[in-house]
Amino acid sequence: MPDPVQLIPLTEIDDAALPRDRTGLDPEPLAELRSSILASGLRMPVELYPLEYPDDTLRWGIVSGFRRVAVFRELHHWQVPGHAAIPAFIRPRRDAAASIAAMIEENEIRADLSPWEKGRIAAIAVGKNLFPNVEEAIDRLYPAADATKRSRLRTVARLPMPLEGYRTDPEKYSMRQLLRIANAARNGFTTLLQTALEQSSRKLHEHQWELIQPILMESERFTREDPATEPDPDSASRGRPRRIVRPATRRIIIRREMTQDGYLLRFTGKDATGALMDLVLDEIERMFAPA
Repeated sequence: MPDPVQLIPLTEIDDAALPRDRTGLDPEPLAELRSSILASGLRMPVELYPLEYPDDTLRWGIVSGFRRVAVFRELHHWQVPGHAAIPAFIRPRRDAAASIAAMIEENEIRADLSPWEKGRIAAIAVGKNLFPNVEEAIDRLYPAADATKRSRLRTVARLPMPLEGYRTDPEKYSMRQLLRIANAARNGFTTLLQTALEQSSRKLHEHQWELIQPILMESERFTREDPATEPDPDSASRGRPRRIVRPATRRIIIRREMTQDGYLLRFTGKDATGALMDLVLDEIERMFAPA
């Protein structure tokens, strides 16, 4: 016998009961879904599960149908009649780890999740103690992936959290790009990457990728030249080469950047003025003057 469909008020649904693998709602597919629902109604009920600790209003979490619920909320907000409640299948409540795995399985069929989104949801699940470590999280959440893909997703899931707040549209990164960033982080370039992103006024994804490529290239060259070393360029007090300086008496950050033809020194901050550049060039000129 088919599962009975129930009409569940939107006010009883907790959209945030589970961490979502999708980091955002793409406007174009959402608009297509909205048009379809307005023209033909909801073709497929959502799947909900009873919350373990419901309160006076919220009673249900979402297994599948996050976008459909979002469209119904939007239409209800616009006072389109008939969208205060949504048709739903009620599924048995499972532990949170199993619920996330079911959600991801459903989304893998319906949506092309980016490598960053896949790694991110695994890291979040570990952070919420739903899995003991990244290895088990990836194995449980992506059982159909082959060993190579699971290994790469583990690498993405371990990307340093300090980078997350500075990258625009990280879901646009390819797996190869993410692995290059992860390699640079392993080589100790995390603070340099973070500082480059933080200090730049260029916030579009394409501009950010262009900005960090010299750092990735230097990390890769460093690894090729001496793969046994474990560089720590984030700390100016430990050896050479130095790649970043924050003078205590100045509101300025100086980064060394490798290029195809040599090196650049980038000065950013409120004290990075033309007058200061004159002083720096004067000092360099004195350094290389004949004895």
